[in-house]
Amino acid sequence: QVQLVESGGGLVQAGGSLRLSCVASGTLVITNTMGWYRQAPGNQRELVATITSGSTTNYADSVKGRFTISRDNAKNTVYLQMNSLKPDDTGVYYCKVVERRLGMDYWGKGTLVTVSS
Repeated sequence: QVQLVESGGGLVQAGGSLRLSCVASGTLVITNTMGWYRQAPGNQRELVATITSGSTTNYADSVKGRFTISRDNAKNTVYLQMNSLKPDDTGVYYCKVVERRLGMDYWGKGTLVTVSS
C-alpha cells in the first residue's frame, strides 16, 4: 500500500516563500507522475503542478513563474517551491501520484498553506 505524506505548510505573509515536500512510502513503479493540487475554502480542487518520471513539468497558469515542482526519484519525493506567495494561494495542498500502467492513483491527506495579506 502506497502512502503519501506532505509537509512544509504553514502561515506566511504575502510575498514570502514556502517549500512543500511529499514523500511516498511503499512500492511505486518508476514511470509515475507526481503532482500537487490545492483546494481553497468553497472552491474546487485544482491542479497546481505535475512532474513526470522524466521531469517534464506542467503548471497552472496562476502559478507559472512563481512555483517550481521537482522530484527526487531515489527518495520517492516530490517538492513544490512556492515563491512570491499571494493570499489567493491559500488552501490545502495535496500530493498525488499516478501509476498509469497500473491504473492507480494515490493522494496524501494535505498540508495547509495560509498566506496573509
